[in-house]
Amino acid sequence: MEAERLTGDRLSITCEIDSTPDAVRSALRQIHEHLSAAEPTQGTDPSWEIVVAEVLNNIVEHAYQERPGGEIRVCLHFSPGTLHAEFTDFGRPMPQEAPPEGKPADLDVPVEDLPEGGFGWFLIRTMTTQLDYAHTDGANLLKLEIPLAECA
Repeated sequence: MEAERLTGDRLSITCEIDSTPDAVRSALRQIHEHLSAAEPTQGTDPSWEIVVAEVLNNIVEHAYQERPGGEIRVCLHFSPGTLHAEFTDFGRPMPQEAPPEGKPADLDVPVEDLPEGGFGWFLIRTMTTQLDYAHTDGANLLKLEIPLAECA
């Protein structure tokens, strides 16, 4: 994992991780360590991590079908008020080569009928201001823009 302090309060973090849940958890811990050391977004709402974790978990679960050995490249560019995130993997493309719509789940059902999943893309789409996806030459590239709210 590499972190580079750019001009002002901007920080770039890049890494390559394996397609396993443990590698995702480890990468998220390391990203926190780099942010703590650099303090580029001191006082920034950490909700960005929900989006990043959900994207990485989706890549592990769906693109690589929970098989280790798949490469995931992550580029995070933190600046005041915004996180630009790019994810590249070489697993299966998204269905219809487009991100899911991310409709909210119907929670007005009996407890035993509540869904166990299906919330991820709703969260991702709700928490981002820009989302671009392309599948080219065997690679999936997902680019997101995540607003960072200032905390008091």
